[in-house]
Amino acid sequence: MKELVEVIAKSLVEHPEEVVVTEKENGRTTVIELKVAQSDMGKVIGKQGRIAKAIRAVVKAAASKSDKKVVVDIV
Repeated sequence: MKELVEVIAKSLVEHPEEVVVTEKENGRTTVIELKVAQSDMGKVIGKQGRIAKAIRAVVKAAASKSDKKVVVDIV
C-alpha cells in the first residue's frame, strides 16, 4: 500500500523528491502517512478534498483483497 500511495503522490506534485510516505500497523489497521512539500499540499488535497478522497478510495479498494483496514493521513 505504501508504494501505491507514493506513486500516486509523486505523479501529482511538482517536488516529488519531497514526498515521504510512512506506514504503521496496529493489528488489522494500517495507517499510511503522506507528507509533501507545503507548496504541493493543494495539489494532493484538491478542490473540496476530491483528490484526497480519490486516493483514499483507491487504497481502500486495493486493501479490500487483504482484508485489512487502511487509513491514509495527509500531514
